[in-house]
Amino acid sequence: MDLTSFIQDLTLKVMMIAWVLFLLTWAVGWALRGSPIPISKVKRAGQGLIEDAVWAAFWLAMGSSIFSLIYFVVSSVGTPLPPPPIPPNMSTTTTP
Repeated sequence: MDLTSFIQDLTLKVMMIAWVLFLLTWAVGWALRGSPIPISKVKRAGQGLIEDAVWAAFWLAMGSSIFSLIYFVVSSVGTPLPPPPIPPNMSTTTTP
């Protein structure tokens, strides 16, 4: 395993965990906000969780886009260049 594949694998795992945490927070927020509990602090806490989850989703999307762009640039720049063309040998050519 080289360094590039390790970083890509680690980034993928961290992003998956972050998206699962976002979905869990969003679901809990809506459950608290929509619950029939007459305590307004609970409903405000649910609203706060929903707002934080939406901001987290935005920043996760931005971060994953930036990581993808960086990976694309690095993989494009990191590819080896093809060997230069070999000029024909001028001493073996015959003239009419």
